[in-house]
Amino acid sequence: MQNFKIIFFITALSALMLACGETRNNPRDLSDENQMIDKTVWNATFTDLDGNQVTVADFEGKVVLFDFWETWCGPCLQVFPTIDSLQNEYPDDFVVVAVNLNNSDTIEDVQAFRDKNEYDFVYTVDTEKVGDEIIKLGIPFKVYFDPAGYLIQTELGSAGPEGDYRKAKEIIKQNKTS
Repeated sequence: MQNFKIIFFITALSALMLACGETRNNPRDLSDENQMIDKTVWNATFTDLDGNQVTVADFEGKVVLFDFWETWCGPCLQVFPTIDSLQNEYPDDFVVVAVNLNNSDTIEDVQAFRDKNEYDFVYTVDTEKVGDEIIKLGIPFKVYFDPAGYLIQTELGSAGPEGDYRKAKEIIKQNKTS
């Protein structure tokens, strides 16, 4: 009976470890919170407006900004033009995934916003509620990944269009592969 309990425990522990997602070792010295964000977003799947699944791994070779937002968030929307301009400056090196939290917005709200604005973002909806797991204080909340898919840094709030532009441009320049 004792052997059965040990075998059951080891089997259950192994299954739990597999269910928790891929274990990765980020080469950066991250805080415990950022390590959790790295793992959570890496293992997450977001849904684009056509129903397709989107992950960090889809953008291998580019610096990726996962920008968590909602249509009512003024600071979020203020920086969209400048962040979009960075995609035009670095089309081979940078992509923005605009992750709508889907707390007060509907998919139709996000589609209407996309259709009304000419930003070249990958629009997604946070159907898995990743934002609830990683955002502690509010939005805008930005999560940057390097071309290999490792978290570079997170950022709460905004430094305004010019400040966010400078920060993002520096991140791109330091991490782009080309």
